[in-house]
Amino acid sequence: MSDLTTLAFEKAEAILTRECSPIGLMASPEGYPHVWARDSVITALGAALLPGHERCLRTSLQTLASQQSELGAIPNNVSVATGRLDHTNAGSVDSNLWYILGHEVQHRLFGDNEFLRQYWPSLERALLWLRYQDSNGCGLLEVHEAADWADLLANRFNILYDNVLWYGALRAMARMAAALDTDGRRYDELADDVRHKIRIVLWVGPEVKAEWGPTCPGHTEWTHTLSQVGPVLVKRPYFLPYVAFRDFGDYCDVFGNLLALLFGVANPAQAERILDYLHQVGIAEPYPVRVLHPIIHPGNKDWREYYRNNNLNMPEQYHNGGIWPFVGGFYVATLVKAGRHEQAAQILEKLAEVNRLGVKEEWEFNEWCHGGTGRPMGYPHQAWSAGMYAFAHYCVSEGRVPIFGEYL
Repeated sequence: MSDLTTLAFEKAEAILTRECSPIGLMASPEGYPHVWARDSVITALGAALLPGHERCLRTSLQTLASQQSELGAIPNNVSVATGRLDHTNAGSVDSNLWYILGHEVQHRLFGDNEFLRQYWPSLERALLWLRYQDSNGCGLLEVHEAADWADLLANRFNILYDNVLWYGALRAMARMAAALDTDGRRYDELADDVRHKIRIVLWVGPEVKAEWGPTCPGHTEWTHTLSQVGPVLVKRPYFLPYVAFRDFGDYCDVFGNLLALLFGVANPAQAERILDYLHQVGIAEPYPVRVLHPIIHPGNKDWREYYRNNNLNMPEQYHNGGIWPFVGGFYVATLVKAGRHEQAAQILEKLAEVNRLGVKEEWEFNEWCHGGTGRPMGYPHQAWSAGMYAFAHYCVSEGRVPIFGEYL
């Protein structure tokens, strides 16, 4: 470890100490004084490994559960000021997904069966709500535009990111059920089906050939879909970001693909192809990582005029090719899991550099940066930027990836 990466770890720990509010992990005191479902769980991947932060995730999960809807929906975020759900960007699908995964992270790290038993009914309602998002009964979730972490991006219908988390959530439910001496085999069976369908629907190329067969569910429908949308896809070095009615996204959702590797959705051949491609296109240049490649320009079929909202999603900004340091932490973890330790250490160094940048001071751990210039453009002191740096630092220093080791 270099002096810079060690110093960055110390700075990250200081940020995380300030983010742990009485009702859980805040996303950012400056820009997002709320407990967000996705932010708090992602932040906790690193924060929960640090002494003195053991209760932060537990408190976040309790807060989120307290605002669960009658139908089982977990709120996108809860205000620290009021303790009530905030309707900003309401309707996110991944809140339920990260809530389930957060409970498994909590149980895996601390083994508190009583806490898990107390919230098991809430988890079952959260999962049932998710099953209702499979409107056509295909096994995969159908998701509206901008209804997850990419809240200003036109991914839609069978989205890679959400369905990889769906696979992970089902595996998590099976494991937690076993911990409570409950039969969780139905969750594992559903997870197997989801992984199989992600591979055949969202991957195009020889690396998935073994998944195909004359009686493979979805083969005829997928071939028909491709024949209706224009150019025939022969192969791509990544999972497609989404497949919708007679349409598909033809760009790489970096976060979704990294999660596919970490959760074991990608088979070994797919994993190698994805990581090679990300390296070839310099996805960590100037800093780790740009979350979309190639970027979407006006005139592209996936361009939306709402991308101009607050000047956010212009090319090389925000979700449209901006740099998100927290996703850079997932990139480091993925490289470690793949055995690419030297490359992981190099990316960790660059991750320390980008977190050191600031608008008013050094070490702002910014939310996101411009994909071309690398300069900070989001809110400072972002919890998941600090949390995922701590997680990445742990992965490199220990030579292994905690928590994600058994999603197979």
